[in-house]
Amino acid sequence: MEQQQKTVEKLNELLCTYSVFYQNTRGFHWNVKGPQFFELHIKFEELYNSLQTSIDEIAERILTLGETPHHTLSDFLKHSKIAEACGLTEGSRIVEVISNSLTKLISMQQELLEITDETGDEGTNSLMSDYIRDQEKLLWMYSAYLGRKPHIQNLRKSA
Repeated sequence: MEQQQKTVEKLNELLCTYSVFYQNTRGFHWNVKGPQFFELHIKFEELYNSLQTSIDEIAERILTLGETPHHTLSDFLKHSKIAEACGLTEGSRIVEVISNSLTKLISMQQELLEITDETGDEGTNSLMSDYIRDQEKLLWMYSAYLGRKPHIQNLRKSA
């Protein structure tokens, strides 16, 4: 029971982090300017739509485990592991912030994988594995956009 409570606590942190990242990405979509506008505007919309789906899945997982998901803006800001991003309009800077946010999410999900591996929580474990796989690919793409190599293999060590 104590391990399940730890899982729920970490899922709620993840939910809050996703929620702040979602809102940041909506702002990026609305406010990006410059020569990459058309390309990035579309990519950011794809990202925030994906994040919205994940937010719902995480909240439903918390409910499945018999607990209540955080759902207020104050909860999101209090428990998120990433900060609000304000005033960004330049494409490369935004992509850098998105890459850092993805890195944080992957790290948080890897921590949840370790917890759920120990407790045999296959539902949460599977969800985290799916998110990690998809986000590693996104991180590679955003890193390529910035002309960098992704540092996926080092994420667990940097957490």
